[in-house]
Amino acid sequence: MPDVALRLSWRKGAAPLPVPVAGAEVRIERMRRRHVRSVLAIEQQVFPRPWSAALYLSEIAQPATRSYHVATVEGAVVGYAGCMVAAGESHVTTVGVDPAWQGRLIGMRVVYEVVAESIRRGATAITLEVRVSNHPAQRLYQRFGFVPAGIRKNYYAEVNEDAIVMWLYDVDTPAYAERLGAIAARLGLPRP
Repeated sequence: MPDVALRLSWRKGAAPLPVPVAGAEVRIERMRRRHVRSVLAIEQQVFPRPWSAALYLSEIAQPATRSYHVATVEGAVVGYAGCMVAAGESHVTTVGVDPAWQGRLIGMRVVYEVVAESIRRGATAITLEVRVSNHPAQRLYQRFGFVPAGIRKNYYAEVNEDAIVMWLYDVDTPAYAERLGAIAARLGLPRP
């Protein structure tokens, strides 16, 4: 259930998250077991019904069809995203960003990584669900070319909220490579 979430989190017994500063180095890396506790700290404060450690561990244990990434600053997880790829399609399963890092392109970085990974794995289309009230997330996804395609009534039943189903088509075309290249340039990344 992707929904770019914004909140502050600390792990029990861990140092506080680094203070957001201009120019802080953000690293994107594959999610590993060691990251799950930090991801859960974000999950538990962001989502009314967060995923469990067992679910994340199960997902990252299926690298042939799943791809999960974390954004870190000074080793602290500040965001994450994941997707499932099968039969030429990718489904973004989750996206989360710590609120202290909102407005610092963390969401864009992790979404960029799952989109790029989906393309590397042969996807030609990518889908996701987002809360109807989450306008910042919708704008983020629209920057990548996602378009609304329908509504899932009461998808987020725990808060009685509908989801907008969004699709991104033709990600394997030169035109989309140009769009993704422009996003990479904005993020200061090499062109894909």
